[in-house]
Amino acid sequence: MSGGEANGGAAFAFTPEVMARAKAIIAKYPPGRQASAVLPLLDLAQRQNGGWVSRAAMDHVAEVLEMAPIKVYEVATFYTMFNLKPVGRHLVQLCRTTPCWLRGSEELRYAAQQELGVGLKQTTADGQFTLVEVECLGACVNAPVVQINDHFYEDLDAESFRELLRALRRGETPAIGSKTGRQCSAPASGPTTLKEIGRG
Repeated sequence: MSGGEANGGAAFAFTPEVMARAKAIIAKYPPGRQASAVLPLLDLAQRQNGGWVSRAAMDHVAEVLEMAPIKVYEVATFYTMFNLKPVGRHLVQLCRTTPCWLRGSEELRYAAQQELGVGLKQTTADGQFTLVEVECLGACVNAPVVQINDHFYEDLDAESFRELLRALRRGETPAIGSKTGRQCSAPASGPTTLKEIGRG
């Protein structure tokens, strides 16, 4: 763990509401096996802490789970969904795996960099956006795909992505899912089979 990434942050403790959720999660595991709850508790800590897990947050999770802090650090530094330094209000995660790349993720990256004025792994001066690249987001048939915080936006092109970012900047809540109106993972060209349903 690099000193500059995870050592920052003020004192941290779960709020009463979050602690109640943590206890409910821990109760799902057998006695003595509470360490199995480290992933969901790190997620709770990250959400409470504004989108990142500070050293203090990891130490608190270790205390709650009665684990050695190093064990929590090992988990937090292994999984890329945990951010070890502060991120913007909108964490923009560009999928760069092959299906998204073939369908234009590179154009999305250029559009985001121009629209936001930052490079990869950077945060806008107003603290609103952090731009990162990630591996497969699991919606390959709807490529290219971007995840922003917990929401997935699919079938994007450079212009629809720019408008999505502008809407977020205006404080709007854009509709999630396909930006071409496609239902779920239906063929982009429309139905290929069962075009007419017979009546029996």
